[in-house]
Amino acid sequence: MAPGNTRPTSRDVAQAAGVSQAAVSLVLGDKWRGRVSATTAERVREAARDLGYRPNLAARNLRLGRTRTVLLVVPVLTTEFFAGVYTGAARVAAEHGFGVVLYPSPEGIGPARDPFASAQAALDGVIASSMAADALTAIRGDQLPLVMLDSDPEGSLGAATVNLDIADGIRQVADHLLALGHRHFLHLAADVPSWTFEVRARELAARVAEFEGTTVRTTRAPISIEGALAAAEAALAAPGSRVTALVCDDDKLAAGAYKAARRLGLRIPDDLSITGLDDLALATAIDPELTTVRLDAELFGEHGMRALLAVLDGRTPDEGDIPVELVVRGSTAPPGAP
Repeated sequence: MAPGNTRPTSRDVAQAAGVSQAAVSLVLGDKWRGRVSATTAERVREAARDLGYRPNLAARNLRLGRTRTVLLVVPVLTTEFFAGVYTGAARVAAEHGFGVVLYPSPEGIGPARDPFASAQAALDGVIASSMAADALTAIRGDQLPLVMLDSDPEGSLGAATVNLDIADGIRQVADHLLALGHRHFLHLAADVPSWTFEVRARELAARVAEFEGTTVRTTRAPISIEGALAAAEAALAAPGSRVTALVCDDDKLAAGAYKAARRLGLRIPDDLSITGLDDLALATAIDPELTTVRLDAELFGEHGMRALLAVLDGRTPDEGDIPVELVVRGSTAPPGAP
């Protein structure tokens, strides 16, 4: 490249790598597989790095008819989990020259207010996490390339659905508690009309029912520490309660359940075992530390963005739920003597 030039071009990259401009376009557009060799692709990427080459996205977008902007719709902006989903999605998007606009639809039920005068004109696609289908209609998300996260694959509006293996996570929780000897459970369920919470309730009931002499009671609460405190306290104080294990749909609900147990003079885990789901930072901030299911929110966001990129590129997204992991800590133990 001549010293006077301030911006290297794809022709400069092609000359440095000893390939055609078409090959440079394929490699830097991540469409090289099956067309050029892996060795050639690496040589092109190395030449681009050495030259400091950055594609002219404005010109490329004009050719492609794309804005290279994706909308990520989440129920709330303030939770640690959805922050992780955004971080993962934005990381993969940036690798492919896309930007991500984050937009909240409170409670995941809608419809959400349209964040643009015309979403179709401003966006290439939508990723919707933990959303009811009607929350997408006002932003015309159902008319754009759409990937649904944490949603029923059978009833999805999306071209693809990406899920964490929540059902297996609940089975891991139930198996852990059953193996400890628990037989009487309270399910502190999120008071949110969502497929993912329906899965949790269904799987817990089914797994526990496989053992004789077991019971599961359910009480619902909003996903807040205060709401969980009130709901759990009322349920645990009910006459005739024999509950020895409390299964919570969310770590925030578990934190509220801790407070309820202590108000009632119950020791954790001696008198009551408690589990959560998410593995948020507060899981290790409370005492004893919380047994919970670790959900990799960033990996979830990455998979969602890769699925949308596949849809936009006319490819079939990868299938299969993302594995989750039970993390056993101090909040669970065998039930105390009657």
